[in-house]
Amino acid sequence: MYEGIVQDLIDELGRLPGVGPKSAQRIAFHLLSAEPAEVRKLVHAISEVKEKIRFCEVCANVTEDALCRICRDPRRDPSVICVVEEAKDVVAVERTREFRGRYHVLGGAISPIEGIGPDDLRVRELMTRLSDGAVTEIILATDPNLEGEATATYLARLIKPLGLKVTRPASGLPVGGDLEYADEVTLGRAFEGRRLLDV
Repeated sequence: MYEGIVQDLIDELGRLPGVGPKSAQRIAFHLLSAEPAEVRKLVHAISEVKEKIRFCEVCANVTEDALCRICRDPRRDPSVICVVEEAKDVVAVERTREFRGRYHVLGGAISPIEGIGPDDLRVRELMTRLSDGAVTEIILATDPNLEGEATATYLARLIKPLGLKVTRPASGLPVGGDLEYADEVTLGRAFEGRRLLDV
């Protein structure tokens, strides 16, 4: 335990995802020994992100504008939508260079344990996007874990009656893993070999 504001800083850093008590302490002491200009740059970058970044009006990807660069790109195929859990998953899929359609970010996955149901996700917005008849295929690229599978199954049952092709990335993704940690080759193969979902 440290005194006052040093401990406050360690506590706040420890609340960040993936940062344990030891890492929080190391980061805090790094900041204490860093040049004031470096710390100001970090504070400025955090402030800028909070002030300027918002979510795309169409797909909910992160952007500085009303629409993200992918939704603005006329070369992207509007007939295929890749549904992902988080905006960070868009980056993971884009790294594969296998997908040329558009995205829809749900904002999470169904998780009864955490009290997250379909109404807490951007499912309604997805169904609205599918209502105009322009979309022919939905790729459900939720994480290959229990919550991701439950979300994909729920969405497949909801979408199938619309007569759309519903696919899921194929083998190559480890069960229980997260998309953001998959390497480009593995994720690329998974997209190439995606399969139809039978529900």
